[in-house]
Order: sequence, then structure tokens, then C-alpha cells
Amino acid sequence: MIFLASFIQCLFLGMGFNNGIPEEGLKNSFILDSIGEILPLDTVELVPVEVFSPSLEKYTYGQLVRRMKDDDLESFQGLSLSDYLQQRTGLFLRQYGAGMLASLTMRGTSAGHNAVFWNGLPINSPSLGQTDFSILPIGGFDELYLHFGSGGALYGTDAIGGAVHLNSKLKFGQGHGLQLGTHAGSFGRWNQQVQYGFSSEKISLRTRVYKNVAQNDFLFRNIAKPGTPIERQEHAAFQQTGISQDLAFQLSSDQLLSSSLWYNQTEREIQPVIGSNTLDEQIDRNLRWVMDYFKFIGKATWNFKTGLLKDHLIFNGSQNSTMQLFLIGDLDWEISPGISSKSGIRYTHIQGKLSTYSAQEDRLELYQSTNLSLSEDLHVSINLRQFIYEGNFAPFTPSLGMDWLILSNKGQELKFNTNGARSFKVPTLNDRFWEPGGNPDLAPESSWNAELGVSHIWRRGSLMLNQRLTHYQMWVNNWIIWLPKGSIWSPENIREVHNKGLEYFLDADYKMENWTFELQGNYNWTSAINQSEITDNDRSAGNQLPYTPVHKFQTLLGIKRGIWNTYVNYQFTGSRFVGTDNQDIIPSFQLWDWGIRMREIETTWIKGSIGIQINNIMNTSYQVMRLRAMPGRNYQINIQIKL
Repeated sequence: MIFLASFIQCLFLGMGFNNGIPEEGLKNSFILDSIGEILPLDTVELVPVEVFSPSLEKYTYGQLVRRMKDDDLESFQGLSLSDYLQQRTGLFLRQYGAGMLASLTMRGTSAGHNAVFWNGLPINSPSLGQTDFSILPIGGFDELYLHFGSGGALYGTDAIGGAVHLNSKLKFGQGHGLQLGTHAGSFGRWNQQVQYGFSSEKISLRTRVYKNVAQNDFLFRNIAKPGTPIERQEHAAFQQTGISQDLAFQLSSDQLLSSSLWYNQTEREIQPVIGSNTLDEQIDRNLRWVMDYFKFIGKATWNFKTGLLKDHLIFNGSQNSTMQLFLIGDLDWEISPGISSKSGIRYTHIQGKLSTYSAQEDRLELYQSTNLSLSEDLHVSINLRQFIYEGNFAPFTPSLGMDWLILSNKGQELKFNTNGARSFKVPTLNDRFWEPGGNPDLAPESSWNAELGVSHIWRRGSLMLNQRLTHYQMWVNNWIIWLPKGSIWSPENIREVHNKGLEYFLDADYKMENWTFELQGNYNWTSAINQSEITDNDRSAGNQLPYTPVHKFQTLLGIKRGIWNTYVNYQFTGSRFVGTDNQDIIPSFQLWDWGIRMREIETTWIKGSIGIQINNIMNTSYQVMRLRAMPGRNYQINIQIKL
């Protein structure tokens, strides 16, 4: 099965994958990106080669891009990306139940105002305009980057509040390796994953197969019944299966070809709201494929990419399918010391066959990025993008960012960051073509963003402290809202919103002999105020947007000694308004989690880890979305074995 999948992908290696290899990438051998190291089994001594530096960070001076830790991702194997983001990042996700729809909001924007990328391809649904983070398993990718704030000039449509990047990762020169993983937990949760990889100096391949199952039959308090009795959740099970295949070929000393394929299928019983007994069901089938060709010429890197995304959603038997085909080319080169440039073009063809309509669309994007090093301490990024769809020009999208190193001595570094940018969101296919009610005359949503930040790194002996504080202001115009027109709902460019807030990030560690103490923290203060009256009788002007907490806080204290690692995680989510009139409120909630893990358990042939987690230790009864029950205290065990 594994070798058949590899053979099939080799046959079709004319279609697509991007990892953004830098110009230094092919001096001796290549790298790409792969979760965990694959340990060699044969007797040939090979030297692993890693030369990867994601291009998405290169032109982001003045902006915040965070790379999540590999160890954290490994400890969440068997869980979804929504589980990880909710527990470890301080971001707010609108979760409609355990394993149900989970949509991300960044800086007070909507679920459709965040771009999501897999190996450089935008994977937001063209019909819905967003991504369901609950059906993205952590085991399906290797690296996770979060871009906070406006990214339209870098990434295109949707990146008003931020962007999420999921990357695959391969290595050359590692030989054979087999990795097995299993995860079990409360409420019928079970996961198994098998990974096989092989790499030499010229070729690297890896295949992963996984299956996730959960009954989600947890106990909850039924507030819709007199006396609020404790009941067991019904009709909330899900099952997920998937396979991914990654390949890379070193064609010559200055050429690289790589390809990735990912198929993911999720079947869910849709958890009803409290007090209801609906029996909705949904199936999601997602096929993603990408291939990259890299050519290195001196200090220049040519990248040609092609990719295919096919999404098929079946809701209660209703069929909805979309297909996206991508052709991308760009040149990234160092013009002179202190000046680098990236120029590119992206073409997208979209086809949609939905339950009430069919549509197709062609998109063209031209983009230019430039880095200027004005001195050793002052660096500037300038990004420009023009997006065209079906002959319509989206707003021209520039951004200007700056990093200024103010102080660097005696073990500390103080840096000033600022950025101004414009972003946009093209109306979705459903917004324009849904029958009845779609509005083909909708204008793109548009935003202006300004932010100012300061970052400080302090080292003294065995103590390291890294923190960053950012203040941002954002103005979003032409926000699309669906409104009733008689018996039919139709979208309009109505809402104007002013967002502002503070973001604080802390990473600290202290080493003492064999002990390491870690402290991580995230705090978000978010104001997202509607500035316009939607209807004549509307009372939403001046109010906070629904389901947007003003306060969100997360902190983790970890202790490591040898192969042992334990942590306590705390998260606070402030109260949220249910409606635009700000009358009904969902109370704030606090969650405590604890875990212990034994890493790098090693014998002659086996290397592994085992971890135990207890989530919601206090057995808190809470809701993220109104009348959507969430699980109480639950237990999980995670075992990873590498052969």
C-alpha cells in the first residue's frame, strides 16, 4: 500500500507542492520539512540535511509570525488543530461542541477573515470562505505558523485578521524509519497512526495513515429542562480517516522537485443544541495536492508550483463540491547586500457545484515583496498585491513594516516593530450565487490595519525572558451581512467595524542543573465595535460583535528533568454577547489542564514517548457557543514509538 501510493504519486508528479526553500538550499543537498526524526534502521551511515527556512517569515518585518514548538505538536498527536489552538495559543475559536465545527477568530474579526495555507496553498473553502479547524488533525502536518494581523499583501484574500500556515517537512540522508502512534481518551476517543519514511542523499519519501474515532458521549447539564438534570450527550460521534504522501527529489546540485498529497475524510453526527433532538449528519472529503520545482541560480531562487484542492461536503444527503486549481510562479533573489526582492503571479481556477447552484471563477494575483536593510539595526519590508477576479479588481493591497533594534548589549535585546497594511476578502461563491438570495453585485470587504509593538529578550545566566507587546487598530469596511428581504435572506455590504486591541506574549525558561522550568503566556484584549446601523430598527451600532470575548488569557508552567516533562495549563475566556444588541451574555469560563510525559525512551531498536493528559481538571460546566454542550473532566494517553 505504501509503495503503491509512492509509485502513483511519482506517475502524477506533474501537479504540485511548495516549501519556500531559501537560496542557500542546494549547496550540498536539500531539505524540506517532516514531523519528528525518522531513525535509520539500515547500517549505512547517512547525514541528515536540514536547510529549510520558510519564506513566509522573510518579508514580514514589523509583523508577528510565531512558529509553534514541535514538542507541543507531538504531544497533541491524535487531536485536532482546534484542540491545540484553544489550549496553547490564547486565540479564540467558536466551537459548536466536541469535534464539531470550530472556526478561528483573530483580532476580533470573523471566521472568514483568516487565511489558512497548506504548503503554500490557500485552503479556505471558496463557497463558505473559511476552514473548519476541528477536521484538521495535528498528525496531518509537521509545522505550524501563526501570522497575527493583516496579511493581504503577502497572502491574498481572507487574511484580514491573520493567517495560519501548515507545512510538511522532509529530510534527506536518514535511511529507513517507521513510526507508530496511538492515542486513547475519554468518551470513546481513539486514534492510530502509522508512518513510514525513507530518504537517501537524492530522494526522500514518507507515507502516513491515520484513523480518529470518538463517541463524545460526555455528561452535561441540560439547562433546557426543569431542575437542569445531568444527561449524557447523544448524537455527537465522529470518525476520521486519512492518508498523506510526501516526496522530494534532488534532481541536480541546483534543482529540487517536491510533492505532497493529503486525503482526509470526516464523518460526523452533528451535536444538537441543548434541548433539541435533531439528527443532522455531515461528511467532509478533502483532497489536497501540491508540487514544487525549485531552481537555484546564484543568489536567486525560482519556484514553480501547481496544486489541486477538491472539497466535497454532504450535509443530510445534500451534495456540495468545489475544486480549485493553482498555477504559481515567483522569483526570490538578493539584488545586492541589504536588498532582496520577490516577484510572483498566482492563477486560480475555481469550480463549484453546490446544492442550489453551479459556478466557476478565474482569479489572477500579481505580487511584489521587497526587504531593505537600511542599517544593521533597521529593516523594512514593502509588500504589494493586486487581485483580479472575473474582471473585477479587488482593492490594491500594500503593506509597510519596520523592525528597529534599539538596544543590544549585556544579554538583552530591545526591538521596536511597526506595520501598516491593507487587506481584503473577496465575496464567497455562496454570497454571490446562492439560490435564492445570492448577490452577484457584492463588493470585496476591505480593511486598513496599523500596529505598533515592542519586543524584549533578556538573558542572565540560566534565565531567559522573551516577551512582546503589540497594540493594533483595524478598520473594516463593506463587511458582508446576510439580511432578511421578505421571506428571503440576502447578503449586503453593510457593516463597518473598528477593531483595536492589545496582544502580549511571554516565553521564559530557567535552567538549574538537570531541571528546566518553562513559563508561557498569551493575553488578548479585543475591542470589536460595530460602527453602523444595519437596519432602521437596529441597535447594534456602538456594540461589541457577537461571540468576541474582550479578554482571553492562557498560561502554561512546565517542568522538565531528564526524560520527564510535566505541565499545568490555564486558560480564561471572557464573557461573550450572543446577539448584536448585546443583551444576552454567555458567562466567562476558566479551564485547567495537566499533563505528564516521558520523552526519548530509548533502547537498541526503539525510541518513543508516552504522555498522559487530564483536561478540564475542575470539571467546569461551560459553553463556548450558546446551548452547545462541552465536555467536563476527561483523560487522554498518547504513545509514540519510532523504529
